[in-house]
Amino acid sequence: MFKFLKDVVSGSGAGVKDLPYNIGEPYSSAWGSWTQSRGTSKDDGSMVSIFSITGSNANDGHLAAARNGVKRLRTVRHPNILSFLHSTETEIFDGSSTKVVIYIVTEPVMPLAEKIKELGLQGVQRNEYYAWGLSRIAKAVHGNVCLESVVVTPTLDWKLHAFDALSEFDGNNEVSTGPMLQYEWIVGSQYKPMELAKSDWATIRKSPPWAIDSWGLGCLIYEIFMGLKLSKTEELRNTASIPKSLLPDYQRLLSSMPSRRLNSSKLVENCEYFQNKLVDTIHFMEILNLKDSVEKDTFFRKLPTLAEQLPREIVLKKLLPLLASALEFGSAAAPALTAYLKMGAWLSSEEFNKKVLPTIVKLFASNDRAIRVGLLQHIDQYGESLSAQVVDEQVYPHVATGFSDTSAFLRELTLKSMLVLAPKLSQRTLSGSLLKYLSKLQVDEEPAIRTNTTILLGNIASHLNEGTRKRVLINAFTVRALRDTFPSARGAGIMALCATSSYYDAQEIAARILPNVVVLTIDPDSDVRSKAFQAVEQFLQIVKQYHEKTYVGDGTETTTASGNTLLPGNASILGWAMSSLTMKGKPSEQAAHAPPKSTSPLVSAVSNASSVVPDIQSTTLISRASSGVDSTYHDMDDQPAPVSPTSSTDGWGELENGIHEDPGSEKDGWDDMLPLEDEKPSPALANIQAAQKRPVIQTKSQVSIPRPKSTSNVGKDEDDDLWGSIAAPPPKVGAKPLNANPSATIDNDDPWAAITAPPPTTRAKPLSAGRGRGSKPSGLKLGAQRINRASSTQKF
Repeated sequence: MFKFLKDVVSGSGAGVKDLPYNIGEPYSSAWGSWTQSRGTSKDDGSMVSIFSITGSNANDGHLAAARNGVKRLRTVRHPNILSFLHSTETEIFDGSSTKVVIYIVTEPVMPLAEKIKELGLQGVQRNEYYAWGLSRIAKAVHGNVCLESVVVTPTLDWKLHAFDALSEFDGNNEVSTGPMLQYEWIVGSQYKPMELAKSDWATIRKSPPWAIDSWGLGCLIYEIFMGLKLSKTEELRNTASIPKSLLPDYQRLLSSMPSRRLNSSKLVENCEYFQNKLVDTIHFMEILNLKDSVEKDTFFRKLPTLAEQLPREIVLKKLLPLLASALEFGSAAAPALTAYLKMGAWLSSEEFNKKVLPTIVKLFASNDRAIRVGLLQHIDQYGESLSAQVVDEQVYPHVATGFSDTSAFLRELTLKSMLVLAPKLSQRTLSGSLLKYLSKLQVDEEPAIRTNTTILLGNIASHLNEGTRKRVLINAFTVRALRDTFPSARGAGIMALCATSSYYDAQEIAARILPNVVVLTIDPDSDVRSKAFQAVEQFLQIVKQYHEKTYVGDGTETTTASGNTLLPGNASILGWAMSSLTMKGKPSEQAAHAPPKSTSPLVSAVSNASSVVPDIQSTTLISRASSGVDSTYHDMDDQPAPVSPTSSTDGWGELENGIHEDPGSEKDGWDDMLPLEDEKPSPALANIQAAQKRPVIQTKSQVSIPRPKSTSNVGKDEDDDLWGSIAAPPPKVGAKPLNANPSATIDNDDPWAAITAPPPTTRAKPLSAGRGRGSKPSGLKLGAQRINRASSTQKF
């Protein structure tokens, strides 16, 4: 027997205060003498339903029946019966009298009549929902099935409550003559079948066990389709609102002879009315564990289309939770994720975050590769709803395993997912984890993955801190992307550089970006060439704006730091040096001078030079310029020869090293190429002009390489020596390093003397000795000898 918790306290309402639940607003209808109210838990605020009944004293018949109902509800656990949570019985004082109140706390439910009005279903969808609801309670033994004894859960399940009239009966005891239903008097007369209204217990004992409940089910069918509460038994003859497919079975349920009444459990199995899409779908989901993989796969592939045909409220409140549970526990196949996300998209953003996202976050920990693929394919549908903390702590650690997966398809999906997830990652995760994975993917065997990695870096650049951008972007785009063998990867590198142009300063653009992009203007792929030309124009415009901003007010004539005007001959030499980078070895173009406007930034830049230390940088850059004229001269310094721009190796690493030999310097690599003046040098240029005596006159083209025409009287053969005019004179003592002392004597007529290697002695190694070649003949024709072997196959 149920043991009641009876709290007898003094003071009005003391019992309610001791109840661990807050009682809210009551509903307008409830079964019998009960009152149903909304409620919340005092512990966690969760929603509940609270049923209460009041009696004048402890021996009140209604209270006795209520205690019987509490006992049945507490001891019975069934999916179609209301879930019991808590109960208490207390005495309260109401003025001069004392009343006894029984409280039952259950899961949150709503009276069926109110839920039907709230849903407002019509036509086929209404019939499908009624069929599913009736099938839930058709097999129950209750004693008083009617509209008020059925409640609806938040998932729209129909459940029975109010078991006050339910009694135990020993059918094997033939001597028993008492009433089978001890509390049958609380059942409304309109719901009593003929034998129960007459208290014909002998006939009831001989009738099937379902006889009384089948009659009650017929009353419920009448009430839900009529939308009215049954007031008298004669109204059951009105069948105008009963569906035709259900009418024959409805009449059999209400047969006047108990033995001929239809078994309610057979009703669901045989009646055509209960065979519909909603009933079949929910039934399949409830027994999903019993289905094989083929049946599951077929069902879930059809579910997205089927869900659009079912009542939207039922899909969201019933099917969606079932699907979430199946996915979490692994009973659902991967195609179920598509249907799950499609249903979740019909929710509001608040409900989506509450009902859908928790399941998705749990699924990221799944070992099922098909589930992981599905999550990544649809990440655009839910990624924006994920919080930064959840992404960084719970989602990314599982997603990152896909970067090193053996499946190229999964690696690419993981890479694409970072477009959504990367903005939500912390700087620590971005720099410490993500960029390491992307670095490996830039050399992935799949060209599409390499291309998408470059695109991703360009898109997430704004989320990297400044130090990381300086360290990563240019290297990733120029050293790797622009040298990729896949044309689309090279094109992506150019586009990424253009998209992130605001993160580079003028020196980085001029020294590291433009040299790498210009070479792609002769790329075999036309699309790459087109993008390269556009990028060159964009970056040149940035450098030009930098020049105009930095050197505004310089005047029309460029001067040195001491205020001396530069000679036209020297300016034209600088113009040729830069224009040769883009002339591609055409002799007719190499003889032309660069426009004065294009050379003015260079002249202005070098006007602030104070030493000849950057001679190595200028030598490297000019050596690369010469390589554009003739590929024979790639070996003119100790650095490896540059390879084709389509090569996957770092063919431009030596150029970057030469240009950026001194990272802290803000010079442009052309500081040693200052024009010479006849006037007295300024203190800032004393060390440079000390090595030069007189100016250089206009140069003239000879063979295929323009050279300055020298008027010096240096004792050496230079008529047939193209590079003789710029070769350094023989030193008085052993060979000097490339960075010679600026105070040493240099040919006054040779502007290249400051950057040209000194002639070797009889035992000195040539400039390329580092490559293991033998010594070259000594003399002053080192440069000319290299030029004269342009047609030879031998390289230095």
